Amino acid sequence: MIKILPGDPKGPAKRLLEESHALMERLFPSEANHYLSVDALCVPEVTFLVAMKGDQTIGCGAVKDFDSYGELKSIFVDETARGSGVADALMRGLEDAARERGLTALKLETGNTLYAAHKLYRRHGFSDCGPFGDYKVEPLSIYMQKAL
Repeated sequence: MIKILPGDPKGPAKRLLEESHALMERLFPSEANHYLSVDALCVPEVTFLVAMKGDQTIGCGAVKDFDSYGELKSIFVDETARGSGVADALMRGLEDAARERGLTALKLETGNTLYAAHKLYRRHGFSDCGPFGDYKVEPLSIYMQKAL
């Protein structure tokens, strides 16, 4: 059984964050990477969740509060747990966390070749949109949003 719980980016999930960052750095040039550092995930405006199976941390994700919307960040599932519903459980938990904060929409930026991620987000009701916040039009980025 997968449990979604509040987590600490500096705890066991740090390994997953480091794996995610390393993957993004292999796939995209540095200027196209918009992930938050571990320290940047440890601030009050960020809700950080972990997916647990028993005592193992198998996934993580965050939502950063920008007052009128939340931005999804750092969604990553351990390679051994992919395809088992962990990402869907994290998405539901992050949406619930955003609603609890009173946010009315979720937005995200993701890499243009991360097709499994695109499929996950569309499955959860996200649709394409233009850049938001400080983002600019970038050929390696896709922007998506969902009303809550």
